Amino acid sequence: MTSYSDYTLEALALQFSIQSNRARLFDTITPIQISDWLKNALLIAEELPIKSEKARSELIVMPILIELRNQNDKFFTIYSGDYLNADETKGLKGECDFILAKDTGSFDINTPIIQVVEAKKNDMDIGIPQCAAQMVGASIFNQQRGLNLDKIYGCVTTGDNWQFMKLESNEIIIDTKKYYLGNVEELLGVMQGIIAYYKGVLGD
Repeated sequence: MTSYSDYTLEALALQFSIQSNRARLFDTITPIQISDWLKNALLIAEELPIKSEKARSELIVMPILIELRNQNDKFFTIYSGDYLNADETKGLKGECDFILAKDTGSFDINTPIIQVVEAKKNDMDIGIPQCAAQMVGASIFNQQRGLNLDKIYGCVTTGDNWQFMKLESNEIIIDTKKYYLGNVEELLGVMQGIIAYYKGVLGD
């Protein structure tokens, strides 16, 4: 393996003994009211030709992440397009579309990393093994700095469709339910639940 994008779920199982399964991740979701700012940002995105992963990242994904950050008093920071090198010898390296980490004010990637988000143009299935590898990389990156989290979350999105993943106890769980931009309040509710978990673990 030379980078995160080269991994398959089978390769993660063989190299790191990490199994993958499908299950419902979130039983209770409380929809989150969105701000006028996000409403306007998404309306602007609707008016523009969005043809690339970069455009989806900039016009849809980033505004949603900023909204989540604003609603949580800047509990976490967002890295866009940063290079995450967890273990170069094992191919756990490469660019991540978005890395969410506890905001410590550092210029370099803060720790602990709590979630990675991978944006894809169309086929989310292609992004699942890549995101899973990034989650493994994030876990190792945290451990190297003495920060061991029981869970690391990930998400693959086309901007319109969102599918979440969780790494826990050497198992990647892929959510059987997808979430949609058309119900952004529910989508934000899922993401808020993840942030609330980390607030409980890490403190405000």
